[in-house]
Amino acid sequence: MSHVRSLTRAVWPWLRLLIGAGILAVLLWRLGTDAFLNGLRVIDAPAVLAALVIGLVTTVAGAARWCLVLRRLGVGLPLRTAVADCYRAVFLNTVLPGGVLGDVHRAVRHGQSSGDVARGVRAVAIERSGGQVVLTAAGVAVLWARPSIVAAAGRHLVAPVPVAVACALVLAVVAVIRWGRHTAVWRRVAAPVLTDVRRGLLARDTWPGVMALSVAGLLGHVTLFLIAARVAGSSAPVSQLLPLIVLALFAMGLPVNIGGWGPREGVSAWAFAAAGLGAAEGVTVAVVYGVLAFVTGLPGAGVLIFGNLARPEVQLEEKVLTEYEAPRRCA
Repeated sequence: MSHVRSLTRAVWPWLRLLIGAGILAVLLWRLGTDAFLNGLRVIDAPAVLAALVIGLVTTVAGAARWCLVLRRLGVGLPLRTAVADCYRAVFLNTVLPGGVLGDVHRAVRHGQSSGDVARGVRAVAIERSGGQVVLTAAGVAVLWARPSIVAAAGRHLVAPVPVAVACALVLAVVAVIRWGRHTAVWRRVAAPVLTDVRRGLLARDTWPGVMALSVAGLLGHVTLFLIAARVAGSSAPVSQLLPLIVLALFAMGLPVNIGGWGPREGVSAWAFAAAGLGAAEGVTVAVVYGVLAFVTGLPGAGVLIFGNLARPEVQLEEKVLTEYEAPRRCA
């Protein structure tokens, strides 16, 4: 079993890169280079400026959400420091494979500063999960409002769906059996996670703020995608583009990309084609968005180059920590 785990850890990073590269290779083979090059040619100064402004809004919203969760978990972090850390994470997410390594760096770095790496990792995972909840809810609502696109796209998924469901069931059974053999370990790992989720996300004085900040961040990403569509020359109405944008945003969360590239372009090509707009247009829009998303994280390069922006030591807030340690009346 240990050999299997070691082999998986060694192979999976390369497999993720191969999957992302494979998606891009298939798109190049089927659509040629024009769809990609057109996305690079049409970007202009107003689009870059808009990306920087939107990036500021989404980064500050994410940093404020992180600070809110951390305070609830008994750790203080100034908003200014959180913004710098989030900018660095956004930049690293866009230039490193997987699309999440910047957040991993942010979580571990803050955990080391606060003296509890595990809690630092959990805090980032909790605040990011808030954003995923909002994205999922928005995706269900938008796709439900446009069933025609869902039906058109679904025709391409009839065969893969049963296979995917079967694989998911098999993985679930294996996971239950495996964790059932290590009940004590599972309880030891799950207990602090569930406690932090309850206090850092589900508490009545926390979740409204987390959800509101997540909505603000999602609106920023959707707006940037709409700008990318217009810059790419798409004349489709917003009501038609929204479901396609949501699908592309979902695809960006898949950990098989190369600095964010791969699944986003593949799903955009597939979704735009299903909507009757053409796969080439979907790829061009995704390329423009990818470049603008890179622009939003450019201030993070400055954080990396010039070092810590007067990062103060992270202080444990005694009052909040006491409330965290003691049984507390919270939802």
